[in-house]
Amino acid sequence: MKPAAFDYVRADSVGEVLDILAKEGGDARIIAGGQSLMAMLNMRLAKPKTLIDIMRLKELERIEVKGNTVTIGAGVRQAAVLAWPELAGTVPLIAKALPWTGHVQTRSRGTVCGSIAHADPSAELPLSLIALGGEVHLRSAKRRRRLAAKDFFAGMMATGRANDELIEAVSFPAGDARCAFREVARRHGDFAIVACAAVATASGVRFSVGGVADVPTARDWPRLEGSALDDALNAFAYELEARDDVHATARYRRDLVRAIGRDLIREVLQ
Repeated sequence: MKPAAFDYVRADSVGEVLDILAKEGGDARIIAGGQSLMAMLNMRLAKPKTLIDIMRLKELERIEVKGNTVTIGAGVRQAAVLAWPELAGTVPLIAKALPWTGHVQTRSRGTVCGSIAHADPSAELPLSLIALGGEVHLRSAKRRRRLAAKDFFAGMMATGRANDELIEAVSFPAGDARCAFREVARRHGDFAIVACAAVATASGVRFSVGGVADVPTARDWPRLEGSALDDALNAFAYELEARDDVHATARYRRDLVRAIGRDLIREVLQ
């Protein structure tokens, strides 16, 4: 299929992007890497009147470490983040999860912020943002604001971004906290049937799951062992309300949450 007709704007400044979003709102879409959006355009699942290309805006191509925070701009490609020498020591969970995101070809075009904007509950980067307690930086012609990851993801491919807002950047807490990541997919690079992340916290562990509920979901627990850990994982697996689909049964997904969760939590708390 071919996309419906649209106007294309190659933005020369962030100000131009914000002006167009202010005027056209939901009739405009941002394109960065386009790895998800182009497929949606071709299938006519998205039919914007205006497509705004932001990939030539140098001010959005930044990876910045400031204090205890790493900020990644909307123009930074996934491959650039993966090649960043400081990644493993600064945001180790992203270093573990990003190689599972698509393939070399898609990572060379796709952006970190684009994956967050797409908000697929099976994607690795939204899960990582939830697991780390990161933030999404939103900007319109009138204001700037930040949304915590838990407030940004509103449902299946739905977010808290207003129609006149640009996702300017995302930020992750910097640090070397023990973490672990694992996913099960039909093939490497496919969206996850179940993806899990565990991050050690001051009081215990945060365990996060993607690919089951409509949004990636996290739970904070104290140090749990034995039957207490099994009970917590079992309850969480049922709270996610898994459904049968063409890829896996709900029972299989619950089994994966329990089995992977047990391994990851033991790994980060040992």
